[in-house]
Amino acid sequence: MSELLLDLRGLRCPWPALRVARTIREAGPDAGAILAVADDPIAPHEIAAVAQERGWSVTSEITQIGAGLRLIATRS
Repeated sequence: MSELLLDLRGLRCPWPALRVARTIREAGPDAGAILAVADDPIAPHEIAAVAQERGWSVTSEITQIGAGLRLIATRS
């Protein structure tokens, strides 16, 4: 499974969620995982909502560059 790191630090909402939505759309149903790291306190909630709305599972993860969310495409 391949993984893509989205460094969204410094972006304020709604930009982190919009970038995640675009990445999910471009990745397609056979994507691996996306690790999204954002420092806007609202971003984790919005990113998780976008991912779940599109059928991706979401878990929290601590990375070397900060707290993030691991998004994994679920196969239907």
